[in-house]
Amino acid sequence: MKIGHSEGQTSIATADAASIQVRGRNLSDNLIGQISFTEFYFLMLTGKQPTADQRDFLDATLVAIAEHGLTPSVLASRMTFAAAPEALQGAVAAGILGCGSTVLGTAEAAGHVLQEGVELWRNNGGEPGQVALEQAASVKAAGKRFPGFGHPLHKPLDPRCERLLSMAEERGVSGEYCRYTRALQSAVDTVWGKHLVMNVSFAIPAVLLDLGFPVQTLKGIPILARTAGLLAHLYEESTKPIGFHMAHAAEESVQYKK
Repeated sequence: MKIGHSEGQTSIATADAASIQVRGRNLSDNLIGQISFTEFYFLMLTGKQPTADQRDFLDATLVAIAEHGLTPSVLASRMTFAAAPEALQGAVAAGILGCGSTVLGTAEAAGHVLQEGVELWRNNGGEPGQVALEQAASVKAAGKRFPGFGHPLHKPLDPRCERLLSMAEERGVSGEYCRYTRALQSAVDTVWGKHLVMNVSFAIPAVLLDLGFPVQTLKGIPILARTAGLLAHLYEESTKPIGFHMAHAAEESVQYKK
């Protein structure tokens, strides 16, 4: 056995002196100027050209979650850039590192919840409402938050969520996952005894799973989308800086106590 020798494989890309191959296609001859970045991203992820619906809904979800104002990820990014304007990449990374279980990172967790619920519904048959109630009750009994529910600003509905689900219905691609999502919306309210807003991080897996996206790709959607938003904020930070203003405002708003 040779130390350091690997027999691993990649199917994404390779290059030689004359060409670059991506998923078996010549980058210069067959991809540049021929497909959109959204289509290219899908191709890199799956090795397949997306259908028109897969392309359009991937595009829609990226647009839906790219920007949301001065969010924690944006604050981290802009203040990092204010401190180190020579390190654009570091400022972008600072914003992306906060994609977790509370902000931006719940799409994958919601996708797994949806997969579990839809599988139970398939096995049980009938209407999805009872399965949704049991799933919601199980999450609450475990003392957990239901991923993709709740929003500090949008009430009683998250407009992005409603638009994506409505768009799926309009385009005729709303399937089991979107239907189960609607059942969960009602079940969560019943179990928690109050209205919890379904946010965009639940709508994203609902529509994309109905279109055949792998659940493992879902967390990447907000990361890719928010990168674009951060780059816009960082360009603005370079021309209209507010990073140190935000830092000062934070210091003024928090009291020191021994």
